[in-house]
Order: sequence, then structure tokens, then C-alpha cells
Amino acid sequence: MDQPKNDSLMHDFGNGQQQTAMFSPRLLILLLVVAVLGVGTGYIFAKSGNGPGLGSGEGTKPGSVSKGKVFGSDDLKTYKDLADGLMKEGGIEGEGVFHLERPGGDIKNVYLTSSTIDLAKFINKKVKVWGQTQKAQKAGWLMDVGRLEVL
Repeated sequence: MDQPKNDSLMHDFGNGQQQTAMFSPRLLILLLVVAVLGVGTGYIFAKSGNGPGLGSGEGTKPGSVSKGKVFGSDDLKTYKDLADGLMKEGGIEGEGVFHLERPGGDIKNVYLTSSTIDLAKFINKKVKVWGQTQKAQKAGWLMDVGRLEVL
């Protein structure tokens, strides 16, 4: 009546089948082809300048900064504050990266930042900017520029 039980703590779940590798040669070749095609298309788009992204579009090429040209957003509800002057590089004590020189001296300068327009293209140009006034510690007027017109 007492028969020994064959209950072992370790069981073989393989059922005698050989385990397959996680990355088969076919999968590795497919991944390699996809990577090469991705790098190739990225290179082609970068060279042509017509690929998607913030750097594409009209107005980003050197020499395209001409009088009357408008850059940036058309959203005048968001960018409702307006200023004009001569674009210069430099902020004031860490506030702003650029500033507009306006009649009346340094106290009338408007200090500028922008995440939508590359303001460096407009240095020493007379411009009109639309933006949002930001809270500042040192600058009399700190603005986040969303739209710019070359005057």
C-alpha cells in the first residue's frame, strides 16, 4: 500500500524540446536592414533640407531675412504684446538672450526670448515683435516672442 511517490521539487517544462534563441538570425537581419534604412532616409532628409521639423520651412535659409517678411505664429491672441526696435544680442543679468533697442535709452529696452523663432537671424535688423510679457526680476520688459516682422 505504501508506494513511494515521485514528487520532485524540480520539473522540466521543456517537454524535451530544444529552446530557441531569443534573436534568430532572420530577426537580426531584419533589424539591421531597418536600422540602415532609417539612417539612410535621415541622411537624405537632412541633406535635402525638406524633411520635417522646426528647421524646415520658409524663412530658415540664410539671406531670406528681407523687409516686410513675417516669421512665426499667426496666433495674435496668445502673442498680443507688441514692440519694435533694433534687434541686438544680449540680455540683462540672465534674463533674455536678445533685446530690442528703442528710443529712450537702456531703460526702454525690451528683453527677448523665443522658443519658436531663431532670433539670431535678425541681429542688427529693425523688427516688430509680438509676444507674451513674462515676469522679470531685472529686465523692465521681458517678452517671449512668437511672431516677428522685419521692418
